[in-house]
Amino acid sequence: MSQLNIKHLRYFWVVAAQGSVARAAELLHLTPQTISGQLRELEEQVGARLFAKSGRGLALTETGRLAFSYADEMFRIGEELQDVLAGHTPGSGLTLNVGVAMVVPKLLAHRVLAPALALDQPMRLNCVERPLDDLLADLSVHKLDLVLTDSPLSPALNIRAYNHELGETPSVFCAARADAARLRDDFPRSLDGAPMLMPSSHSALRRALDLWLERMDVSPRVVAEIDDRALIKTFGEAGAGVFTVPQAVEDDVLRKYDVDVVGRTDEVLERYYIISAERRIKHPAVAAITDRARQGLFAATRGTDTRADAA
Repeated sequence: MSQLNIKHLRYFWVVAAQGSVARAAELLHLTPQTISGQLRELEEQVGARLFAKSGRGLALTETGRLAFSYADEMFRIGEELQDVLAGHTPGSGLTLNVGVAMVVPKLLAHRVLAPALALDQPMRLNCVERPLDDLLADLSVHKLDLVLTDSPLSPALNIRAYNHELGETPSVFCAARADAARLRDDFPRSLDGAPMLMPSSHSALRRALDLWLERMDVSPRVVAEIDDRALIKTFGEAGAGVFTVPQAVEDDVLRKYDVDVVGRTDEVLERYYIISAERRIKHPAVAAITDRARQGLFAATRGTDTRADAA
């Protein structure tokens, strides 16, 4: 076999990570036709098929999985070499690149990530906030070390990454102070017809809220669907409607915003995860984040009995 074309191999690596030529083309700023043509050349050089059709996407063949494992290690080492050549010598300081899904409350994201900056060694934290699909695309090509989100990575996605559950927390319903006082006594029935601010339908929390409200036979009037939880709180503080916050950061919310508690329920749980390319967590900052979340932030609300009742 002649020497492998590294450019073709990198295209193969990105397509394998993304699960489709179209998504890889967007990341690489190339046309799908260009990538498909170069993949065919690589398969001819290897002498075997690397992909097979899988629904609307692509799945790796046995040869493809073998090639991807080597390519993945090779390009990881290449990225480390780039850092070294740029003067970022390993051991001189840590960098953690984090993606935060838009549905994650900012106060909770701060509490989860804060331990990374409390390490004894120098630490630089780089955070981006985008829709989950975009963050997973960046994770798959190692632009991110981890993604903080409210739902685990689906096995249906052809991305080599692993879920690490941080914990769960009950939901607290809040509103502007005058509204909270009016709605509190008959909670949750008081929510029937009341204006409510909801996360969008694709979020795990929205699905859980809809099911719970149906069980309670309560139909609030949804006045807005907003993914940005900080923006929801701002609207709620202005009296636009009832909204939910994780009990893990309830005290922080009440200090920061002019709102009060309407009621609580442990039947609507918010779960949070980090998704990383590592099956076993090795990065010391990621280890600090997961340990502190499990032993502190979420442990404090684990097992509390806060069923729907007056606050």
